[in-house]
Amino acid sequence: MRIINVVEPGGLDNLVCSEQDTPSPGKGEVLVRWHASSLNYHDYLVASGAWPVTDGRCPLSDGAGEIVAVGNGVSRWQTGDRVMGLFFPKWLEGPPSAETMADFAGDTVDGYAREFSCLNADSVSRIPQGYSFAEAATLPCAGLTAWRALIEECHFKAGDSVLIQGTGNVSLFALLFAKAMKGNTYCTSSSDAKLEQIKAVGADHLLNYQSRQNWGTDIYQASNGGVDHVLDVGGSSTLKESLEAVKVAGHIALIGGLGGFDAKVSLFQIFIKQIRLSGMAVGNLVMQEQMVDFIDAHELKPIIAREFDLADLADAFRYQEAGDHLGKVVVTY
Repeated sequence: MRIINVVEPGGLDNLVCSEQDTPSPGKGEVLVRWHASSLNYHDYLVASGAWPVTDGRCPLSDGAGEIVAVGNGVSRWQTGDRVMGLFFPKWLEGPPSAETMADFAGDTVDGYAREFSCLNADSVSRIPQGYSFAEAATLPCAGLTAWRALIEECHFKAGDSVLIQGTGNVSLFALLFAKAMKGNTYCTSSSDAKLEQIKAVGADHLLNYQSRQNWGTDIYQASNGGVDHVLDVGGSSTLKESLEAVKVAGHIALIGGLGGFDAKVSLFQIFIKQIRLSGMAVGNLVMQEQMVDFIDAHELKPIIAREFDLADLADAFRYQEAGDHLGKVVVTY
C-alpha cells in the first residue's frame, strides 16, 4: 500500500511516499481502504515542519473510505460500508479529556495519508447519503468544528445571528449550517471577490474588514445591538473586534488562531457585556454522527476547490498555501 510520511525536519520537500504491507484487523478493529482526505491548516503546519511531529509520522486528519475487512467481535460494521475517520479517534462521546484527546490523527498518531489502516471499530462513522469519498473527506475536521461551534457551543437556533469570520473551510461550513437552520449571517473577508462567492452560497451581510479599521463596531451597529454569536478564527488579530461585534450576554466560540494566540483584550468589556467565551477543538463521534444526520436531512454539499492525487500531496499543500481558492483542497487515492 502507498503511504506518505513526514521526514524530519519537515517541509513540503520532505514528504516521502513509500510502499508498506497492508495490515490486518485485530479484535474489535476494521480495515479501511481510504480513498480521500482533505487539507486543513493544522495539516499544513505538520507537513511544513512548523508543528513538529515524530519522524516518519503519516499526516492528514481527515479520511473517507470503505471497510474492506472486519476483525473478530465487530458487529457494527460490515465490508463495503462507507465511513469517515475521527479527528480524535478516542473521543467518542461526552466532554473532552486529556485521555480522549491524546490520540490526534496526523499528529500524535498516524493520520489518513495512506491507502489502508486498521482502526478501532468505534473510531469511524458513516458518511452522508449520496456523498462521494472526496466530499465526505471534507467533514471530520472543518465540518465538525463548525457543527460543534454552532450546535454544542452556541446552541444555535432559527433567527439567531452569527458573525462568521473569513472564507476558510470552517467558516464555509458554518455558513451552510447556519443558513440551513434559518439563521442570520454576518460574513467578513479581505477579498471582495470571495465575498461575492459566499453571497452566492447564502451569506446575508458582507463586510471587507481590510477597508474598515473598526469592523467589529460596524457589525454591532448593523445588527442593531450586536450579534448573538461569533465564530472567532483569527485569535490575536480578530478577538478585539469580536468583542465589539457581539451583543450583551452574547457568545464567542474561539476556534482558531490564524492571526496568533497572544490576544490583548479588555477584561472590563467582557465583564460589562457579560460575554461568554468558549475554546474548542473539533468534536467527538456522537457530534459527527449528528452532523451527518443533519446533512442528510438538509441535503447539504461541501465546496471543493480542487482535487489532487495522493502522490502529489506536496503540490496540494502548495496550492493550499497560496490561499487563492475557495473551498476544500482534497487528495484522492
